[in-house]
Amino acid sequence: MTELVIIGGGPAGMSAAVAAYESGVRDILILERDKKLGGILQQCIHNGFGLHKFGEELTGPEYAWKYEQKVRELEIPVKLNTMVLDITEDKVITATNEEEGIFQIQAKAIILAMGCRERSKGALNIPGSRPAGIYSAGTAQKYVNMMGYLPGKEVVILGSGDIGLIMARRMTLEGAKVHAVCELMPYSGGLIRNIEQCLNDFHIPLKLSHTVTQIHGKERLEGVTISQVDEKRRPIPGTEEYIPCDTLLLSVGLIPENELSKSAGVQMDRITGGAVVDQNRQTSVDGIFACGNVLHVHDLVDYVSEEAEIAGKSAAEYIFKKNTEKEAVRIPITTDGKIRYTVPEVITEKKDISVFFRVADVYRNVEICVYNDKNEKVFSRKKLKAAPGEMENIPLKAAAFENAQSLRFELEVK
Repeated sequence: MTELVIIGGGPAGMSAAVAAYESGVRDILILERDKKLGGILQQCIHNGFGLHKFGEELTGPEYAWKYEQKVRELEIPVKLNTMVLDITEDKVITATNEEEGIFQIQAKAIILAMGCRERSKGALNIPGSRPAGIYSAGTAQKYVNMMGYLPGKEVVILGSGDIGLIMARRMTLEGAKVHAVCELMPYSGGLIRNIEQCLNDFHIPLKLSHTVTQIHGKERLEGVTISQVDEKRRPIPGTEEYIPCDTLLLSVGLIPENELSKSAGVQMDRITGGAVVDQNRQTSVDGIFACGNVLHVHDLVDYVSEEAEIAGKSAAEYIFKKNTEKEAVRIPITTDGKIRYTVPEVITEKKDISVFFRVADVYRNVEICVYNDKNEKVFSRKKLKAAPGEMENIPLKAAAFENAQSLRFELEVK
């Protein structure tokens, strides 16, 4: 029996491990499928990490190294090159590596911190053949930053998520020509600072309400046809534009890596693609917690670390049975559609919490309102602008839901 097993050795997994250790847990094991800790941060060599958490600007590897040092100092055991194959509802983990073959671990508590993966071209159904030169933005980032390969010289990027914006700048700095970043939606999915620093500073055009409608080339990509789309995201005839290029990078969204969560019987949220959790980041399965991008896609790694600390401390409380004397409640949170989802989705303890959420569109002059089941407004905050690319976070005092049976989050546009 291992008290706490953490699946994933990225920023979420390491932060959760440190928080659990500092909360008194000593029997901790991190399982990581890669050959080293750090997760996706190892290939994110640009700066901008750590401003919130450490008060200094770090590269991805530097940020990861701070947590790896802490894990080493605390002598928290880690199994690298270890793939987890299955998790059961009674917290039996089946994993494999070269040294031990297939083995099982019985855990008292589990923290899921597997991160997320990119959507592929197959999910987009773009007409055309399958020539060389089409990559996910993350794959291209790994080629450039970790392997020293430049995927191509004439580039089009589909999708304006943060990794797509960052790769537009990275490819430009490496000598490639980025002809355009095309975005299906009428707004960018990335942070405003990345639009400024990665596109505007390098005079790279951002084509909103545009998508790739045809791929040209047989052996190697020769070009793409892009088209403007209407309000229903359908290509508008007559707006086609051919761009010759040898590389197409796809930055079309991230999907939480939740196959293991599903095998454990964890209830999933259809909007986030992650687990349904309470304010402690505990899933629907007793003793299984989730944090980081496996739960919902974050803007900043600093927020991933903060959420993982909640999961680590909560797992420690679960192991030491510190919640047994607290009043059990169950207050579900619903949204109005303008707010797409919240994390947590349910409140199971009467204490001050923070609720994270994303909106469905770009809204201006809004008021974020929280109502209880009696339709009483228990919280409100005005904002000049809310956009899908920026995750929102509001604090809720326990008094706001003291006698509530449910909470409803609404975005009122003035």
